[in-house]
Amino acid sequence: MPGQKVGAVLVVGGGIAGIQASLDLAEMGFKVYLLDRAPAIGGVMSQLDKTFPTNDCATCILAPKLVEAGRHPNITLITNAEVIGLEGEPGNFTVKVRVRPRYIDPEKCTGCGLCAEKCPVEAIDEFNQGLSPRPAIFIRYPQAVPRVFMIDREKCIGCGTCSEVCRAGAVRYDDQERIVELKVGAVILAPGFQPLKPKALTEFGYGRYPNVVTSIEFERILSASGPFGGLLVRPSDGEIPRRIAFIQCVGSRDERTGVPYCSSVCCMYSIKQAVIAREHAPIDVECTIFYMDMRTYGKGFEAYRNRAEEEYGVRFVRCRVPRIYEDPRTHNLIIRYLDLDTGTIKEEEFDLVVLAVGFRPPEGFEELARALGIELNEFGFCKTSEFGPLETSRPGIFVCGAFSGPKDIPDSVAEASGAAAKAASIIASERGKLVARKEYPPEIEVRPDEEPRIGVFICHCGVNIGGIINVKEVVEYAKTLPGVVYAEDNLYTCSQDTQERIKKIIREYRLNRVVVASCTPRTHEPLFRETLREAGLNPYLFEMANIRDQCSWVHMHEPEKATEKAKDLVRSA
Repeated sequence: MPGQKVGAVLVVGGGIAGIQASLDLAEMGFKVYLLDRAPAIGGVMSQLDKTFPTNDCATCILAPKLVEAGRHPNITLITNAEVIGLEGEPGNFTVKVRVRPRYIDPEKCTGCGLCAEKCPVEAIDEFNQGLSPRPAIFIRYPQAVPRVFMIDREKCIGCGTCSEVCRAGAVRYDDQERIVELKVGAVILAPGFQPLKPKALTEFGYGRYPNVVTSIEFERILSASGPFGGLLVRPSDGEIPRRIAFIQCVGSRDERTGVPYCSSVCCMYSIKQAVIAREHAPIDVECTIFYMDMRTYGKGFEAYRNRAEEEYGVRFVRCRVPRIYEDPRTHNLIIRYLDLDTGTIKEEEFDLVVLAVGFRPPEGFEELARALGIELNEFGFCKTSEFGPLETSRPGIFVCGAFSGPKDIPDSVAEASGAAAKAASIIASERGKLVARKEYPPEIEVRPDEEPRIGVFICHCGVNIGGIINVKEVVEYAKTLPGVVYAEDNLYTCSQDTQERIKKIIREYRLNRVVVASCTPRTHEPLFRETLREAGLNPYLFEMANIRDQCSWVHMHEPEKATEKAKDLVRSA
């Protein structure tokens, strides 16, 4: 009905900015449709190992938000989809959405993974940037939300194995593309960005030299959930690189590529990667950053750069690298450059070269702009004004994150909350009209005289904890403690699949207490308490031990002491 407002918002893009905007709106009392082109939400942040300048685990920050968005009663996830049209006015839009087929019924899929285990076909794993294979039936990454598999029909040979082994009967070979219409009062755009593909910049040898990788590929190499399990190795031979070069401004500040702008975060993420490489490698790794200008403009960024140089021995060389050469025998890379201090040409050999690629507008940005009727700037990002950084050229449609221009995670999250507030202001009168109340199972009675039945879940936190603490040893110790009837370790205890596992274990072992030993309770305790409520257990029968901040970080160079302290904290919890 024209003129009548709708208490719902469409958020386009399921990265950290889109998730934050969705959670803010849902908590305000609005219905949210969170749409993403990919088969799972998470965006580029889900591919990162750590974040700067705190070196926090990216998954540890993202996973609680993923889980919360996935189970919030007022957020509907629409993945593997794209917007194809929009009509109406602020407060009352009709959005047309194309949902591509997954060939898997999301209502039936349990995410068990048996289909992927039995699939005989291998394809390139795009999430791991082509550094490892995946089956033709897959989930985007292990902690994916929603945890629903998808069939790559271009690679599928139609053998029928997945259908035969799927006990839930979720495989649908006849799945079809469908068009759905959504009624919303406002739209928030957060489709993010895509990293520049440097193959056209032939002077760096990307695509020809196996040991020249992009920054996002290097993130996957460093990640505990990546193709090498967090072990720092080079692609050509699996050896640990002793000398690593980072080349800045690849595809940024370069008129040849049509990208004269600075991509904002490349300096800081290269410094972070150099620091993390030093921490990950079991040997002494030399890291050198070749840069034009070092732009460390954010809070604590310059101090982080100084710490990298003084504490970690990262070397900074100011120059523009003209070309990379390869030694065909060793696959090492040779860099010749002009030393500005001496005015001479120098030559150095490296085992691995990392290209700091810049930000480009996201995939399908032109089609999205046409479908929504918004303007783009000269670089293809969403056009905004200086005094309206969250507003697009069309009223009722707002923007946040890297789609309006390159920026880091904190700025993207701040803009997401701002965009959510802007959208809510349009439809404030409709607050609470379309929301659903979450229902919990009856709470299990735990009597005072009842013997404790404790379940202990100990997190590897990628390599944040598992790289220092002997997690298996802590698990075995936990099993010996009074009242403990179950103990296990998890790669990421905060992920969606582990939350479901905790609920299953609570029911199976009749647990009446739960202890999680992982990272900080500041961000994770509400997540685990909610999981207990969903399992029918009082959320205050939960304790958390912070074995990351208080053990693995504090005793980074003392693994035995860190392990013993972790045991003490688990026993105390």
